[in-house]
Amino acid sequence: MSSPADAGPPPRAGGGRLEFAIGVLNGVVGDYLHRRDNGLATPMELFLDGRPLRLDRESLKRAYPHSRGRLALWVHGLAVTEAVWSFPGEPTVTYGSLLERDHGFTPLYLRYNTGLHISGNGESLARLLEELVAAFPVPVEELVLVGYSMGGLVVRSACHVAAEAGHAWLSRVRRAVYIGVPHMGSPLERMGRAVSRVLRGIPNAYTQLIADVADLRSSGVKDLGVPLQSRGHPIPLRPGISHHLLVGTLAAEERHLLSVLFGDGVVPMASAAGRAGGAGHGLLVPPGNVQVVTGTHHVALAHDAQVYARLRAWFEEASP
Repeated sequence: MSSPADAGPPPRAGGGRLEFAIGVLNGVVGDYLHRRDNGLATPMELFLDGRPLRLDRESLKRAYPHSRGRLALWVHGLAVTEAVWSFPGEPTVTYGSLLERDHGFTPLYLRYNTGLHISGNGESLARLLEELVAAFPVPVEELVLVGYSMGGLVVRSACHVAAEAGHAWLSRVRRAVYIGVPHMGSPLERMGRAVSRVLRGIPNAYTQLIADVADLRSSGVKDLGVPLQSRGHPIPLRPGISHHLLVGTLAAEERHLLSVLFGDGVVPMASAAGRAGGAGHGLLVPPGNVQVVTGTHHVALAHDAQVYARLRAWFEEASP
């Protein structure tokens, strides 16, 4: 694979300390900020060059004058912004820019409040994509959905909402990619809930205060503790879409104890691979649609040359 530095000039993902701080703040207490309506909550929008993009035909035409209607939506994870896709030291280089260079998919970068319920963000994304497809200046031939960490769950939720609502954009989706996504939930969040419950059971004002602090987790964070659901029922991977799952491991070997126990450091291997209880249970995709990238921790999965090599290989296999 050619170096990321060889990529042409793509839409630049927004970065900077302020954006980083806003991403963290929304991830931790984004639901509270949303209720207070104090201007600190991040609205769901597409971003281009660090600025929000209006979804009207003229604005989209100016933003993407050379698009041929093959789009790739990049959905970030918890407590970050679209800047997480940028390669270290090369802020203009992302998987989106590389995929545009190699396969002609126009990159669309989403920014949203990761502290809100995943289901709520799924509904908002479904509406946004319906508006985008209707306003895009050329017919949308294909829409690829790529979700990192929590972003993958938001993508799945949006597809579920679109199917129930009969949205037109869903018919353009033939491929979806999930990078380090906790399909079966995150044990770190479940541990946080358990600690909070134990502390609340101790009749002491000090421990009660600690419990309040321990429980200061947004709705989005709490949603990560269980598999994706709608009205109390599991949401399966959407049929008719080719789903691809990328799994990271801390160790350089997949079978290393560190990898088996901790996965990428945040998401266990079984959860990222969509497996629960062994073969025959949980989410099933063809074996070739699950790839393990060893020696890559959770954050690095969003901007790693090995990961992009797997992405590019999948797209090359699907090319006519």
